[in-house]
Amino acid sequence: MPRFIKKLSKTRGLEPGAVVFIGERKVEKTRIHVFDYGATALEETTVAAIEDCFPFRDTPTMTWINIEGLHEVEQIEKIGRHFGIHSLILEDIANTGQRPKLDASAGCIFLALKMLTVHEDTGRVQSEQCSFVAGDNFVLSFQEKAGDVFDPVRNRIRKSVPRVLLLHSDYLAYSLVDAVVDGYFTVLESLSERIEGLESRLLEDPGPEHLESIHGLKRELAYLRKAVWPLREVIGGLGRMETGLVHEDTRIYFRDLYEHAVQVIDTVEIFRDMVSGLLDIYLSSVSNRMNEVMKVLTIIATIFIPLGFLAGVYGMNFDRSAGRLSMPELGLPYGYVLFWVLAVLIGGGLLAFFKHKKWL
Repeated sequence: MPRFIKKLSKTRGLEPGAVVFIGERKVEKTRIHVFDYGATALEETTVAAIEDCFPFRDTPTMTWINIEGLHEVEQIEKIGRHFGIHSLILEDIANTGQRPKLDASAGCIFLALKMLTVHEDTGRVQSEQCSFVAGDNFVLSFQEKAGDVFDPVRNRIRKSVPRVLLLHSDYLAYSLVDAVVDGYFTVLESLSERIEGLESRLLEDPGPEHLESIHGLKRELAYLRKAVWPLREVIGGLGRMETGLVHEDTRIYFRDLYEHAVQVIDTVEIFRDMVSGLLDIYLSSVSNRMNEVMKVLTIIATIFIPLGFLAGVYGMNFDRSAGRLSMPELGLPYGYVLFWVLAVLIGGGLLAFFKHKKWL
């Protein structure tokens, strides 16, 4: 499955609101986990069927239903009908290529964004779509696979007695989105270490393998930017949303979350500039190394030009019996020694000249 473009051809010709799974199946079977709690009571359970979640809709307590696995679209349709979720929202939930999005309709708030992690072995940025639907006394979260960043929120629900803030769906939704955004900083820290390490290696000994690493980082940052760039608009809209589901006391938390999103986006842009700088460093280092090599070769060639001239002159065939001006040096008893003395003087003189000009 391509990382940047999902196969949207499955929806061609279908009516709006048709729930079609678009993406890669990442779990064998849908798993449903439920938190139902009040100020002092808590019920935590894993249900076997989607119908087992329906009774929690009518309870006066706060309910968080987390669904892992999006490939069974009939399950999404069932829970959507029971909780009164619009079919267009269900369509977006099943589309894992959905751009981060915020919507409010039919008495609920819908939010879709990307949950990012770093693969331990390859170091590649991985993402899965995470969707949230918040109503009067419930929050539904939909993930592509098992494993998430919500354990701190779960622990707070288990330990918070009384659970004053978490009794509101808007604050619970904020807590879940905040956990996702905090996970972005972990990804950014990993990328920062890779960029700084690559920069050090480039300055010490640049090689062709580093060019591949640079382009790999550029792809990772482009993938990361695609996931986080719309967050400014999405989270900013949460704080400005005029609906009875968002309490005035919660808006300050959404504003703080907006600042975190802006910080993530700014950091991604800084990293993009740094990686572009790494490419410049690599090209400059390769160019400087080539210049050093060419300088050495040029100096060697320059030194051997006069020596080659002397060797060429004395390598000619002369007839000494033709006259006194016919290379008399060939008959000198120390002519060979004088030739090498002259060659050393020329070579040494050129080296001294190059050093004086600071070419060496």
